[in-house]
Amino acid sequence: MAQGSVHTFEPATGAGSVLLDDGLEIPFSAEAFEAGGLRLLRPGQRVSLDRDADGTITRVYLRGIGEGETIA
Repeated sequence: MAQGSVHTFEPATGAGSVLLDDGLEIPFSAEAFEAGGLRLLRPGQRVSLDRDADGTITRVYLRGIGEGETIA
């Protein structure tokens, strides 16, 4: 799991990009957005990310508090 801030988000497509804390911008697909169960993202919003072995974002989600922790 990594964390970053939403840099861009296009509600019509569900795709966008995230800035990691080291300044690297990584795009995410509509599929990664849908996998997180979210409805909307705003630029600057902090998110958690799951990435595959190639570094591709596979899920964009919010961390919660307590059992399961994921906010959907």
